[in-house]
Amino acid sequence: MKIKVINPNTTWSMTRTIGEAARAVASADVEILAVSPEHGPASIEGHYDEAMACIGLLDEIRKGEQEGCDAYVIACFGDPGLDAARELARGPVIGVAEAAMRNACYLATGFSVVTTLQRTVIIAEHLVHKYGVSSHCRKVRASELAVLELEDPQSNAYKTIWDECRRALDEDGSGAIVLGCAGMADLCNRLQQALGVPVIDGVAAATIMAEGLVRASLQTSKRGDYAFPLPKTYAGMLSAMQP
Repeated sequence: MKIKVINPNTTWSMTRTIGEAARAVASADVEILAVSPEHGPASIEGHYDEAMACIGLLDEIRKGEQEGCDAYVIACFGDPGLDAARELARGPVIGVAEAAMRNACYLATGFSVVTTLQRTVIIAEHLVHKYGVSSHCRKVRASELAVLELEDPQSNAYKTIWDECRRALDEDGSGAIVLGCAGMADLCNRLQQALGVPVIDGVAAATIMAEGLVRASLQTSKRGDYAFPLPKTYAGMLSAMQP
C-alpha cells in the first residue's frame, strides 16, 4: 500500500517531521511518501495562503494518481483543497483537521483545538461546523505561534502550546486536545504524557484512517460532486492542470 502525505507548504523540514509522524503509525507494509509541492507558500496562515497552496497540492494529487498511490493525507489543518482533491483521486483523501476532530469525538464528550495564530481560528471554526462536530468542540484557541516558529528551537514552542492546552482543559472543560497544525505532530506524545488526556495529532489520525479505508477496499465515490473533473480547456499557466 502506498499513501502520499502532502504538506501543502514548501518547508521541507516540516514535511520530514510530518512524514515521521505518519510512518510511526502506519503498518509495516505501508509506504509513506511525504512530499511538499514545488511551488507555494512557506507556511499557510490565512485564506490567501490556502488558495495559493491548492494548485501545488492538487498537482501532487495528480502525480500521485500516476504513481499508483492508494490514498492521500492533506497535512495542513485548514484541509485546503480537500474536496477538489477528492474529485481527482480514486482512493481516499483524508484531511488532518477532519480526522483529528472526528477522532476526538470518539475519545471525549468535549475537545478544544489549540492552533497557531489567532487569524487562523476562524478557518478552524468553519471546519468545526462543516464537519458537524460543533456540539463536541468547546473552543478553538490560538497559541499565537507562527507556523514556522514550530521549527525554531528558540521559540519555546512546546511550552507555549502546553500553556494553551492547560488553559483549554481548565477553562473549557474539555477532555481532549486537538493539535491545530500538522507541524505540531512531533509534540503530540510529549503533550499527552504531560497533560494526562488524549492529545490528537491529525497526521497520525489521518494516516490510520486512510490505511483503514484502503484495507476495507473503499474508494472515493465518483457519483455526484466527487466525480472526476469535467474535461475542458484551462488557459495560461494552468494549462498543464486541465482535466
